[in-house]
Amino acid sequence: MKLLSTRRCGLISAGVALAAAATVATLAASTTAQAADVFPSRPVRMLVPFSPGGATDIVARHVAQRLGDLWAQPVIVDNRAGASGNIALEATMKAVPDGYTLFVGNVTTNAINETTFAQMLGKLKPSRDLVGITNLIEIPHVVGANPQLPVADVKQLVEYAKKNPGKLNYASAGIGSYPHLDMVLFARVIGIDATHIPYKGGAGQMVPSLIGNETQVAFVNLGSTIEHLRSGRLKALATTAPQRLPELPNVPTMAEQGFAGQGTNAWNGLFAPAALPRPLLDRLFADTVKVMTSSEMREILGRSLMQVSVSKSPEAYSAFVRGETEKWAKVIRENNIKIAE
Repeated sequence: MKLLSTRRCGLISAGVALAAAATVATLAASTTAQAADVFPSRPVRMLVPFSPGGATDIVARHVAQRLGDLWAQPVIVDNRAGASGNIALEATMKAVPDGYTLFVGNVTTNAINETTFAQMLGKLKPSRDLVGITNLIEIPHVVGANPQLPVADVKQLVEYAKKNPGKLNYASAGIGSYPHLDMVLFARVIGIDATHIPYKGGAGQMVPSLIGNETQVAFVNLGSTIEHLRSGRLKALATTAPQRLPELPNVPTMAEQGFAGQGTNAWNGLFAPAALPRPLLDRLFADTVKVMTSSEMREILGRSLMQVSVSKSPEAYSAFVRGETEKWAKVIRENNIKIAE
């Protein structure tokens, strides 16, 4: 009987090892795919970085309800306000990537905070440590004001602020949020002095502050304010939309009043921890797009001026968010905006 050479034995062993590795990989892929097929087998948690009542919370609750109906499992909205959204943001980035922890974020949490709160976030980076599933909605903004403020448009607001230095308080959804940065940039352009009053709970606290005259003005989304504007509890001095909105035909745009480029229109999207397996990501994308593009959802959100806007793919959405992160980082650097409050 001939003995096999050491070299041949090594080749056989290597071949066996490769075959075993391939089998393991196939089994792992099969297991992941099966996990996606049976997902979810228990309740899903959807983190919201602001208090109840704002646009992010409103859209999250509609999405959660309809995904829960589709999946026959509860989708629980978990409001974790604070630190300009960073509390919920960090919790999601550190969560197990199994699809059972989702996050509804916006331009503040997922684009701006990476730069303004780099020190607080440490090694965590939302653009890297979260995967975008899909965009959900887009919302135009208004310059909203308390009805007692004696101005009718943005030009009069500028005049009032210059004649009454230090008497104008403006609200934001937290330090470093885009309503904060929008007003910082606007105040610098027009040369006014106003006092920043941040609210950690987002629009859910901003809007009551405007209604109660704790603050007098703010860049704020229409999804959170349209009913208050219609009832007269707030007034709109301008919109940040490209043209006048049919719902507010008498409110001029910022561009019409000579302030083109000022103010941000909002977006909200759905995110998960970055290491989410591909089959689960595809499942979440398909199911979320399905519920978002239903005629019922479009109608419900449209009443609050929230326009359904879903992404072509998770890759497209993640690329969009990275672009937004780079854009705001440039704005922050060029304007030497520092979060030191």
